[in-house]
Amino acid sequence: MSRRALLAGGLGAFVAAGGGASAWALDRYVLDHVEVANASDLTASHATVAQPAESGTGTATTYASSTASISIETVRTGTGRQQVTYFVADVTVTDATIVRSAFANDQFGENIVADPSDIAADVGAVLAVNGDYYGFRDTGIVIRNGVAFRDRGTRQGFALYTDGSVRLYDETTTTADELVRAGVWHTLSFGPGLVADGAVIDGIDHVEIDTNFGNHSVQGNQPRTGIGLIDDNHLLFVVVDGRSAGYSQGVTMTGFAQIFVDRGAAVAYNLDGGGSATMIFNGELVNNPLGRGEERGTSDILYVAG
Repeated sequence: MSRRALLAGGLGAFVAAGGGASAWALDRYVLDHVEVANASDLTASHATVAQPAESGTGTATTYASSTASISIETVRTGTGRQQVTYFVADVTVTDATIVRSAFANDQFGENIVADPSDIAADVGAVLAVNGDYYGFRDTGIVIRNGVAFRDRGTRQGFALYTDGSVRLYDETTTTADELVRAGVWHTLSFGPGLVADGAVIDGIDHVEIDTNFGNHSVQGNQPRTGIGLIDDNHLLFVVVDGRSAGYSQGVTMTGFAQIFVDRGAAVAYNLDGGGSATMIFNGELVNNPLGRGEERGTSDILYVAG
């Protein structure tokens, strides 16, 4: 069951009982609030489109073009109930704007969702992972493809610049316009930051991302999605499956960070996980969400253009 369906089902009971609070909850967490339609029309004009693939089709684990190279590795560690299965996409691009973002239904707003594979198909993505599920909240700084969509700094964010660099930053100390002027191509607002200066950040196993309705602690062994940087224009996308005994139990936040460190990441950041943790390659689902092979709708993806 999708997060949206679960919320709708649970909130339906409150509606049946009556009360203004239930109507507020339905409006806040379930009903679509489209703020920008045809959001891709606003993409900054300096974006680069990758050239057609020179190698890599179907379910292959590599891809190469004149502007991007991708290698995906499946890793399994442990045995039995302690087994962990995760997927590492090592991505090098010639231009940071080849790493793009897309919204569900090409609409920006709250509670708008679609399966990551559908969003990826709509934009012709070669590689895609779920994003930060910005649409589940109304806070954070949201810049995608060089365009500012939201400016409500709240938490630690992640910024990818057009020069191929990244940094972790405090959203409350800047504005979306300042970041765009500084050359930010994407911001992501989930967290926490996992790695800084090539080392695991202390205390991340005790961080709660949000404490609002339906989005509680991300502690313990969980399915996860994250992004990291080895060097300018050299990125890692990692998806860990979990909550499936005998296939993959997931990892702690510190364990997730260590995966990035072991791969040489200088910086890494945690994205939405759980049932949302998804990787798509050449139109195929790479991982096995929750051990059921079923995607969950989300509000956005990060992808490598093809």
